[in-house]
Amino acid sequence: MQDLKITLIQSNLHWENIDKNLKMFSQKILSLKEETDLIVLPEMFSTGFTMNNKALSEKMNGKTFEWLKQMAKKKSCVITGSVILEEEGKYFNRLIWMRSDGSFETYNKRHLFRYANEQDYYTPGSKKLIVDLKGWKVCPLICYDLRFPVWIRNRNKEYDVLIFVANWPERRNYPREALLLARAIENQTYVVGVNRVGKDSGDINHSGDSVVINPQGEVIVRAEPNEETIITVSLSYSVLEEWRKKFPAWMDADDFDLKA
Repeated sequence: MQDLKITLIQSNLHWENIDKNLKMFSQKILSLKEETDLIVLPEMFSTGFTMNNKALSEKMNGKTFEWLKQMAKKKSCVITGSVILEEEGKYFNRLIWMRSDGSFETYNKRHLFRYANEQDYYTPGSKKLIVDLKGWKVCPLICYDLRFPVWIRNRNKEYDVLIFVANWPERRNYPREALLLARAIENQTYVVGVNRVGKDSGDINHSGDSVVINPQGEVIVRAEPNEETIITVSLSYSVLEEWRKKFPAWMDADDFDLKA
């Protein structure tokens, strides 16, 4: 199996300004010199994490969707991140997995952040997304999902990489890092956490601390806190496979039924 190259874009966001954010991310993405298989953007990368859903929502064929399609084609890779989408009067914090050929998959955030009343503005998802990328199985999730290990549980090696796109405040960095490490260790998988930097409209700071963790829970790479940066990392499938064979904890995992 070929190595998988993933690019993390840790960026500040222009609050509730889709045009400025798309222009900014265009510049960042087009500046990439090396080839990559996947570019990961933060949660609600076109607006910031806002409850202003009616004013800022788009359709699936809207501006941000078309922008993702164009960028993925130009860079010949997958691009993913979450945006505010509206369908039949319902609003979703929806991750879009956009391929270079224009085909795509979606995941609606399952766990809505009650502390910010997200559940009053958005509809939760009910299906986990697992996609194939160069033979790797990838499971992309969104921010608060990180706190819920039953939803995330890797049952019988169904995925190889967990991705979390986030708008996670600096003041709760300790639980975020602890949970990212735990998810890698308990699921014997690579974990990629991409977070924004900068302050939102409530003057809440986000320090980024984007990170990639190996299946043993060791940090491979960590972005500098409070800095906009782009990092590309190569993941080795042989390392993953060898660890699962050497320490086959996945074979002893408890079975369970998950209600939607």
